[in-house]
Amino acid sequence: MAVNIYKNQSTNIMKTWVFMSLFFVLIILLGWVFSRIYGNPAILVGFVIFSIILNITSFWYSDKIVLKLHRAKLATREEYFDLWNITENLSITAGLPMPKLYIVDDSAPNAFATGRDKEHAVVAVTTGLLLILERNELEGVIAHELSHIGNRDILLSTIVVVLAGFVTLLSDFFLRTAHWGGGRNNNGKGGQIQGILFLAGIVLAVLSPIIASLIQFAISRKREFLADSSGVLLTRYPEGLANALRKISSTPIIMRTANHATAHLFISNPFGSGKNIRGFLTKMFSTHPPVEERVHALLGNND
Repeated sequence: MAVNIYKNQSTNIMKTWVFMSLFFVLIILLGWVFSRIYGNPAILVGFVIFSIILNITSFWYSDKIVLKLHRAKLATREEYFDLWNITENLSITAGLPMPKLYIVDDSAPNAFATGRDKEHAVVAVTTGLLLILERNELEGVIAHELSHIGNRDILLSTIVVVLAGFVTLLSDFFLRTAHWGGGRNNNGKGGQIQGILFLAGIVLAVLSPIIASLIQFAISRKREFLADSSGVLLTRYPEGLANALRKISSTPIIMRTANHATAHLFISNPFGSGKNIRGFLTKMFSTHPPVEERVHALLGNND
């Protein structure tokens, strides 16, 4: 198991840089198409500059953006002593620096980890999670989130929030401006080329967020299974996490700050339970694997 975890850490580092590079190329490609369609080379230059700024921002500040999106507030030891104590003990067991703890004031039970590395990691839980879980179940959830930190999932997953969201915004912007007739004023062969580029731009604008989302979902589902198993290594009590997942998934409450860009960060889908996910296409577009599959992986034949 240790070998697999260390292999996963190295893989996640490589995936992070590959992912950032692919998004850089995708955004540049969008910029090139838009600049040709609208006949303005400055658009491409602007996209290059924005791509560089975006990658730097996503690396250094994506965790702060996520915390801001969900209105998370720093948790104090005095106010949340049990949570603090559990996190501190498990961090020592995992050989990790204790992450900063944040609270999201939301009745929907959920949790997530974010940050660029283990020295700058954050674990956030909702008030709803603290209300419904027993201590051993909360330990299972915190161990799961610490495993994301130890497995180095957090940088990759948090960067996806900014990059995938930005590509979606660009695509939406192009589709909206397409109604203004960009690239339709030329005649003859040049006009035909502009028309082809315009159609290509629409296809690219439609497919870009879909591709970004599929990559986002695939990364999320795989890492959840690994974080579940890694978390159990810390607690030595798979029933704790399994019971927590059952409780979280059985709660019909949707998070007030639920956001499609950040949904993959959470231990459970903030838009609702994934327990009824059955079909192939539904699974493919889900940010999390079905709860039954995760519980079965934790408990085997004992569930």
